[in-house]
Amino acid sequence: MQMRRIGWVLAVLFLAGSGWYLFIRPYDFLVRFQVKALPGVINQSVKTWSASLENSKILGNEEANQLEQIVQSNDSIHRYLWKFSETVDSTSTVTVYVKDVNHSFQNKLEIPFSRTDFEIGVEKNLRDFLNTLNNHLEDFKVTVIGEDEIKSTFCAYIPIKSSQLKKATGMMKNYPLLDRFVARNQIQTNGRPFLEVTHWDKKKDSLSYNFCYPIIKTDSLPKSKSIKYKEFKAKKALKAIYNGNYITSDRAWYALLNHAKKLHIEVDELPIEVFHTNPNYGGDELHWKAEIYMPISERLQN
Repeated sequence: MQMRRIGWVLAVLFLAGSGWYLFIRPYDFLVRFQVKALPGVINQSVKTWSASLENSKILGNEEANQLEQIVQSNDSIHRYLWKFSETVDSTSTVTVYVKDVNHSFQNKLEIPFSRTDFEIGVEKNLRDFLNTLNNHLEDFKVTVIGEDEIKSTFCAYIPIKSSQLKKATGMMKNYPLLDRFVARNQIQTNGRPFLEVTHWDKKKDSLSYNFCYPIIKTDSLPKSKSIKYKEFKAKKALKAIYNGNYITSDRAWYALLNHAKKLHIEVDELPIEVFHTNPNYGGDELHWKAEIYMPISERLQN
């Protein structure tokens, strides 16, 4: 009698587990790996990698530590749910849940007993991403300096809105306009060009920022529909040095946020980038330099 009860319990558990696996579990295949990068860097890298594929797109409901990607594969639609979690020493765990929208039930039946084309294709894609990410991590360097102060200045600027991925594109598009305006009107410059983020929505991957030229303030500055003037006030901030292509200078933003978190420093997530190198001159991108600042909360400075 006792053995029969045990048999019934085991049968119920088996049926419940099988039912969950076949009909409820929201993914067909799971891959987990670790990488020496912060979650924000991985997030942006997945988006860049996805954009390089002809058959891939990122859905619009992403979060800072989570992304949903759709990959078209022959007659199938594969849904990748990426999750990133920081562990220690700027190392992150990446977990990818993958589902074949059209053949999920079939995959769940076959995967425990054979190596399927679905698994092989997913592993190939993730190896490609990991190679791309590792190569990218060699293309830039971030050195966190610590607390510093950004000096005040007067500047001419152009307000720009873009996705985070296209931040540098917005600068390159508007640089000639701002440069010609300053030169044509013989306005005296007073420092290096810089970018001031005024709004950063990490979930929607959107930015609003001012692309600024420090200038000498006079009473006869010319008027312009597209170019404005402002006083940039001094502020305390955490500082890092970024070396690499300015397209990915936001990698330093995540390093500064991580540094602030470790030291329990409250910051305003509105970074400032000061550019030391003119990209038009080319050269080794690892020798390009930008100072990156993450302002310390004004509440703490008062």
